[in-house]
Amino acid sequence: MANADTKVLTAHIPLPLAEKVDQLASRLERSRGWIVKQALSAWIDQEEERSRLTREAMADVDAGQVIDHQTVQAWVDSLGTANPLPAPVVA
Repeated sequence: MANADTKVLTAHIPLPLAEKVDQLASRLERSRGWIVKQALSAWIDQEEERSRLTREAMADVDAGQVIDHQTVQAWVDSLGTANPLPAPVVA
């Protein structure tokens, strides 16, 4: 009996990946569906966070809160030297 709060999705999965899902499901004593749901949830969370961080960074750029490339490059070049520069900060 299908749960009214779920939806079946179908995807073609490369055999090596499907075999890994089967192995993991067996090792964890979970269903394939549980493994796929966990993986998909984690990936969506990661993508949502990436999107949030990108929007935040673009807002900083729009507000002029940036560090110019030359300043960052000089800092990077100084790392590992006897006199590394302090990390640049937005003024």
